[in-house]
Amino acid sequence: MRTVSLRRALAVLGALLFALGTSVAAHAQTTDVQTAWRLLDYMAVDYGGAVSGGRVKSPSEYAEMTEFAASVSTRLSTLSPTPARGKLIAGAARLQGVIAAKGTPEEVARIAHGLAADLLKAYPVPLAPGKAPDLARGATLFAQNCASCHGMTGDGHGPDAAKLTTPPIAFSEITRARQRSPFALYQVIDQGIDGTAMQSFATLPSDDRWALAFYAGRFAFPDALASQGERLWKSDPGLRHMIPDLTTLAGLTPEVLAKTIGPAKADAVIAYLRRHPDAVIRQAPGSLTIAREKLARSLAAYRGGDRHAAQELALSAYLDGFEPLEPMLTARDATLMGHIESAMGEFRASLQQGRPADEVATRVQVLDGLFDDADAALSPDAASSASTFLGAFTILLREGLEALLIVVAMIAFLRKAERPEVLPYVHGGWIGALIVGAVTWGIATYAIGISGASRELTEGFGSLFAAVVLLSVGIWMHGKAQADQWQRYIREKISHALSKQSAWFLFGLAFIVVYREVFETMLFYAALWTQGNGGMMLAGAGSAVVLLGLIAWAMLRYSRALPIAKFFAYSAWLMAILTVVLAGKGVSALQEAGIIDIAPLGGGIRVSMLGIFPTLQSMAAQLLMFIAVIGGFILNRRRAAAATG
Repeated sequence: MRTVSLRRALAVLGALLFALGTSVAAHAQTTDVQTAWRLLDYMAVDYGGAVSGGRVKSPSEYAEMTEFAASVSTRLSTLSPTPARGKLIAGAARLQGVIAAKGTPEEVARIAHGLAADLLKAYPVPLAPGKAPDLARGATLFAQNCASCHGMTGDGHGPDAAKLTTPPIAFSEITRARQRSPFALYQVIDQGIDGTAMQSFATLPSDDRWALAFYAGRFAFPDALASQGERLWKSDPGLRHMIPDLTTLAGLTPEVLAKTIGPAKADAVIAYLRRHPDAVIRQAPGSLTIAREKLARSLAAYRGGDRHAAQELALSAYLDGFEPLEPMLTARDATLMGHIESAMGEFRASLQQGRPADEVATRVQVLDGLFDDADAALSPDAASSASTFLGAFTILLREGLEALLIVVAMIAFLRKAERPEVLPYVHGGWIGALIVGAVTWGIATYAIGISGASRELTEGFGSLFAAVVLLSVGIWMHGKAQADQWQRYIREKISHALSKQSAWFLFGLAFIVVYREVFETMLFYAALWTQGNGGMMLAGAGSAVVLLGLIAWAMLRYSRALPIAKFFAYSAWLMAILTVVLAGKGVSALQEAGIIDIAPLGGGIRVSMLGIFPTLQSMAAQLLMFIAVIGGFILNRRRAAAATG
């Protein structure tokens, strides 16, 4: 028994030693690959400072290049055998020969970059951060660890720079920066540079090293250039295919990108992405990855005491992570969409109110569960021809009905007033809204893209503007609901009532109310189109158009038969109802855009079609409009009574 136990113990010890040896060997190989890659990248960038025109410019730098080339050959020869190792060793020998012959910087850069790319294909090592680097953290780390030598602006003139034998790198130098990728900077931060004051910062967490690399990589590209890059990034879908993820961005240099899109555009795009690396993290269609990640970061910031950052991240979680998927989710499961929208509003409200961190964390857990349900609803398997048809039909019917009621009421009014010459202004307004809506679709699809905040602001301010206008129109119509009032109005003011200014006012009202609905419908249809059931979407839209046309025809025909007093009374109440509805929708949209705070009403009713949302601000806005409507109607009755008395 003792012999068996001893054998087992020796076997276990041997296995542990083998595993330890394998782990050490693997780590050593990874280090050799990373170091060789860093040296190749360094030679590709800096060889021009050692040799020019076949002559040595700097003996010390040329000696360094020769040493680095030999080091690459040595490290490659120690790598584990693979079919590609022989080719890599031959490439390294060729590089040594070109350097020994004092070849051109262009040839050395081409060979070194090609060899570095082949090396990573044969011996893959981590090339990118696991998540978008935190540039604020990078700025802090740079000030603490790097600015003393490299300077706060990365110009290489920090307070300690003059004391160094080898001058620190100037990150702001554009020629060098165009040849450096964030991964190359990460490698230098990780391992340092032998023979210089640049020490290794391997003791920093990997996320911190990546944050430093991206922060240092932005100095050569000014903010104004980054603004240009943002416009290019959002306007050119092809760029998002060229740089689809963090791995591509981390290994990309402006010089390489310039070969495809030109130097000016390459500099601008890199300037933007190195400031906003999260821009390349695109969630898959129907995925709430961004929303989850932003909420997690918001909670972490809140726990860390940074309430402002937590609120900004929570707003971004909605606008950038959830809002783009809202149209598709509404078409699939409108009830679930409403629950998520309310829950995200409550989460933001808890941050504003300074609720306990554990309570905030519970709200994140609830949202995670709702996101799971949403992922299931948004999955390709959940899409069907029937759901696409029904979504396209109900969306257009719902959004179009509000605009239809207002436009038809204006047309009926003009017919009652016997002013057909003003009708072209109304028709011009709604037709113009359709045309501008189509242009907006094209811009959103092929040019700048429409952010979540822009969508909510357009809907919010458009709704409130229409609500205020309809309030005045409704009260005015109610005042003319008496037949004798209308006749007096005709006698006294018909010559001035519909002047050129009033006609253009009707044009503007028709345009605003229709464009607001077209804008919203456009977003829903863009989401539905991505599901691939284009034929069923068009069938649903066509059916909705037919039904809306029948409703318009019935309203216009019925309005002709109505006595003038009843026409104005019904129209006044229609305008009053739409005023209250639009007030609630407008405030809710501005809350989602972060313009207005959110004070949730626990257990409140949510009926989005009527503009009813369970928040204090939206309900207060509707109550205010209701009071204004009732007050206006009461004042009209008193004036009518006084006139008849």
